[in-house]
Amino acid sequence: MLDVATHLLLVDVERDEEIGRRNVDIEGILLTTKARQILAFGVETLICGAVSRPLEAMLASAGVRVIPQMCGAVEDVLRAFLCGRLTDEAFLMPGCCGRHRWRRGRSSGGRAASGSGRGSRERGGYSTGGQRGGEA
Repeated sequence: MLDVATHLLLVDVERDEEIGRRNVDIEGILLTTKARQILAFGVETLICGAVSRPLEAMLASAGVRVIPQMCGAVEDVLRAFLCGRLTDEAFLMPGCCGRHRWRRGRSSGGRAASGSGRGSRERGGYSTGGQRGGEA
């Protein structure tokens, strides 16, 4: 869950191509603190497994495109995002009914981020609740 994530994978994208990435730590337990940190990194699109409605609303109101309820191996999800295929059912978190399914399309540039859960040390990832291995 993004609300308790301690790491983000930031991916810089230009013309649907990855041009750089880095892992960053995020701190704090207050949702406003998390939102401020994510905004300070210049995140334009955030892909995550689970996020609370309040945090999602904070980010969306600040202009961040939030793509929740995603699952799968980090590299597979990133590749699908860059190719405009993230709407494939294979990436929908089990048990989710599409509460916030985003519209088809892809981004031509900007910075995307994904969060990984507390204690997780995988490269990138999603809100895994401490699981390891790069899958949600």
